[in-house]
Amino acid sequence: MARGPLYQDGYNPQFSGHETFPLRYGWLKKAFDRVAETEVMPDNRAACWGEDAIARFGVGKNMVASIRHWAKAAGVIDEAAVNSVRTTGLGRLIFGPKGLDPYMEHPATLWLIHWHLAARAEMTTWFWVFSYYPALTFERESIIMKLDRLAKDRNWSRVAHATLKNDVACFIRTYAARPPFGKVGHDDALESPLTELGLIKAVGKRDGFRFVRGAKSTLGNGIFAYALLDFWSHYSGAATLSFEAIAHAPGSPGRTFLFDENDVADRLAGLDEVTNGALRWSETAGLKQVVRNADIDADAALALLARDYDERAEREAA
Repeated sequence: MARGPLYQDGYNPQFSGHETFPLRYGWLKKAFDRVAETEVMPDNRAACWGEDAIARFGVGKNMVASIRHWAKAAGVIDEAAVNSVRTTGLGRLIFGPKGLDPYMEHPATLWLIHWHLAARAEMTTWFWVFSYYPALTFERESIIMKLDRLAKDRNWSRVAHATLKNDVACFIRTYAARPPFGKVGHDDALESPLTELGLIKAVGKRDGFRFVRGAKSTLGNGIFAYALLDFWSHYSGAATLSFEAIAHAPGSPGRTFLFDENDVADRLAGLDEVTNGALRWSETAGLKQVVRNADIDADAALALLARDYDERAEREAA
């Protein structure tokens, strides 16, 4: 039986917003800086995305909308309040005046962005492909057909085939390094930074792709712990979380990071050290689960991320 956010009554699918442009370098910093400049104003939404944004960002109207979309989806800014846009704790940590990685030069930042795009159900295609697609390889048309069938089965209204086609194309360009065939145009040459993660690779046949499962050497344990806590907050309010959920539930770290079970187990074994005992891996009485010994608030969860940036700086200094 299908489970997860996409199968809940009242779920509102989203197959647009990016205006067919995949995320590009510099966009999140541009969006963050503009919001930071204007968030002293009570109603700053128009100041951020109004007509002058075209000149300020040096792009067209559709691309301004795309920049706004990606900044919200990546968790860098928030528009929860009416007519108000605010920077987030995550945005300030990465892109603020003393940000850890304002120019997105560290793989930790790319993993964080991927997590926010693919582990939450707001972007339907991203969430569905990583959490539900059953095979290791796929073709563009197979994703479109399966999403079309899902939309009909769930009675989602106003999901046009052309919309799905554009959304899937944007999804693939977000992760696949370059078109496998054909002439590379100017837009194709401006690859998404998430192609560096190597999660999806083009294969020999036209429009064929494969997921790259297994250990991720550039994914730090701080990012994993942050993702686990984020998933846990949406999945359950219990003080324990099963290995099965962490490895296989929709939106879980195992699914979103394309881990095998052994990769998940390796990460969980180090949780005690990473979280200073707040989270502990347990295999007692035949139960494989993570036990929460202490609450970790939003600020403490963000602090877990800094260790991954610090560890790289220490390695480079050595």
